[in-house]
Amino acid sequence: MKIYKTRTCILVEKDEQCYSFHEDWDQFINRDDLFAYANERISVKRPINDAEVLKDELLAPIGRQEIWASGVTYYKSREARMDESKDSGGGDFYDRVYSADRPELFMKAMPYRTAGPGGKVNIRKDSKWNVPEPELTLLVSSGGKIIGYTAGNDMSSRDIEGENPLYLPQAKCYDQSAAVGPCIYVSEDPMADDSEIHLEILRGDKQMFHGQIEISQIKRKFEDLVHYLMLETSFPSGCYLMTGTGIVPPNEFTLQQGDEIRITIDHIGTLINFVA
Repeated sequence: MKIYKTRTCILVEKDEQCYSFHEDWDQFINRDDLFAYANERISVKRPINDAEVLKDELLAPIGRQEIWASGVTYYKSREARMDESKDSGGGDFYDRVYSADRPELFMKAMPYRTAGPGGKVNIRKDSKWNVPEPELTLLVSSGGKIIGYTAGNDMSSRDIEGENPLYLPQAKCYDQSAAVGPCIYVSEDPMADDSEIHLEILRGDKQMFHGQIEISQIKRKFEDLVHYLMLETSFPSGCYLMTGTGIVPPNEFTLQQGDEIRITIDHIGTLINFVA
């Protein structure tokens, strides 16, 4: 089942049929039994015929949810973080957090700093090395339960973070530094370990980079990440948690204005954004 947020309604898609709801987004999705609730709601509704028109008006599937992020959860990310910060003496910190019980978690974006499908993401003007980080992103209820999944783009300024690990908030958190979408994937079962994440970066008609990875390569259990996130922190409307990246473009690559970023995750679909 997929749940979309459009300019005019909530759109629920199941078995190639679509159903519309004119309700408050946060009240609709923030429930531990989201899959059962949505199934019950569509069982008494008639499918609509203009679903494709509505999908042309997609928004980021977010209301009052904060977006948080996990760092150094894949071995490839550990290697990249250590390499970019070795000259500043910070490389050892990333090796330690990769092996520690407590994960690296940080606040990524508020809804007003978040782009949706087809929207624009930013690169910092005071940075010379910027990359997208494609991440499976968990939708977590206010009760601390994983209730859905979406695709996330954790835009990152690698030179700023590499200069000093304490600069991470500046490297990660700024206007349109995050994107999520195109939908929330909701299922009775957890996301399969062999689900793949694909990243493609286009510059005009030229493919500048392509990479892929299975989510089985993530070191930490999603439930453990959520456990630490919810310790002493409440989320009245639920929240999103990006789970880290295992796809890292080569060091000589940096994003440019106009680049197209395509993040595809099995079961969810493709999130497309453009660099402003």
